[in-house]
Amino acid sequence: MKVCLFWHRRDLRIHDNVGLAAALASGLPVLPLFIYDRDILDHLPNKADARLTFIYDEVEKLAHETEAAGGTFLARYGQPLAVLAQLVKDFDVAAVYTNEDYEPYATERDTAVAKMLKKHGAEFHAYKDQVIFAKDEIMTKSGTVPKVFGAYLKAYTAKLTHELLAPSDSRQQFKKANLHHVPADQAGRRPTLASMGFERKEQYFPPVKLPAEGVVRNYHKTRDTPADEHGSTRESLNLRFGTLSVREVMKQAKELNPKLLAEIIWRDFFMMLLWHFPNTATESYDPKMRKIPYRNNEDEFRAWCEGRTGYPLVDAGMRQLNETGYLPNRVRMTVAGFLVKHLFIDWRWGERYFADKLLDYDMGNNVGNWQWMAGTGAISAPWFRVYSPESQQAQVDPQMKYIKKWVPEVGTAKYPKPIVDHKFGRERAVEAIRAARIAAS
Repeated sequence: MKVCLFWHRRDLRIHDNVGLAAALASGLPVLPLFIYDRDILDHLPNKADARLTFIYDEVEKLAHETEAAGGTFLARYGQPLAVLAQLVKDFDVAAVYTNEDYEPYATERDTAVAKMLKKHGAEFHAYKDQVIFAKDEIMTKSGTVPKVFGAYLKAYTAKLTHELLAPSDSRQQFKKANLHHVPADQAGRRPTLASMGFERKEQYFPPVKLPAEGVVRNYHKTRDTPADEHGSTRESLNLRFGTLSVREVMKQAKELNPKLLAEIIWRDFFMMLLWHFPNTATESYDPKMRKIPYRNNEDEFRAWCEGRTGYPLVDAGMRQLNETGYLPNRVRMTVAGFLVKHLFIDWRWGERYFADKLLDYDMGNNVGNWQWMAGTGAISAPWFRVYSPESQQAQVDPQMKYIKKWVPEVGTAKYPKPIVDHKFGRERAVEAIRAARIAAS
């Protein structure tokens, strides 16, 4: 019997899943699949990674839901191309359905998979699911890639209709008649964390549900108050791994808070830019900013990583990141700006550290925001703008509630002196960047 595979990636849910709905409507019995991708996992810095623990638990939930509905869920550990090539032979696969991913590695992987499937007489179908508008769906009037968020936001919201936020019917169609069941010995055992060489890391994960209405309504008032644990929706993790759909999250924001809606649209914007300019994953978009003579002092970088800079808001943020995998929005901006300007360290060092630590790590957002702070991106803060950590602290944590939680020794002899003077660090960075830009002209 010919079957189709539905390959879960950044969409760990059954409800409102565009690609899954298409697979269930294909007329072929569906085998849901998740691949623990060694091309990604082999590069994780730690054997106990909270993100992998989260993914593993969500995959197990999908497997149990599939079995309860009368189907079989496949899980494999390996390189996707090799895994899929074997599954095509094992199950007489007529097609593989999935949802699009816009990161450079993902687009290269999917191109290779589609080519392999074609050789075996199977089809590859990828659907837009994790964003509302992708690739070149929002362009300037002259047909170029938009690099001004305000104009992008205006065009985006003008096209954002009620119909685009309507959920797919994947949940309703997820039933025995549309699923394929195979004997356990043919399905194979699902990998465990231990069998893949990893360990569990217990950490707080935001619940897989929409935030409370009050949190959303007050978001614009509380989002820049890091001491307020309910000041943000904390939905970035669920959006990153697709345990909630962007449509349901955006629909709530559209109805309740335009500021939150705009923040979610930033996510689409950065994914669009990364798709158009995949080289920006590893190099600055602005050619004049590619030969900046960063200091890259390893001892100072380590102090930044460990929250020992002598700047309380920076140190509080880095300690929270290290312990919880989360950073509030304004604190992310402060710690990033301090690294690339005050310490004058390459933005890619910070981007990689965030990639290792953030539960909600998303390449488009992370690269886009780091290059924004460094002044090197397609959309950037002016390269000569240097935010004062003390001014940021006065704005977002004037009573030091957040700081005292994460840096209890602040104000005592145990707390280090500032690693660099603000004025000196600012002038050093600005002059070096100015000289490099002149030389590159």
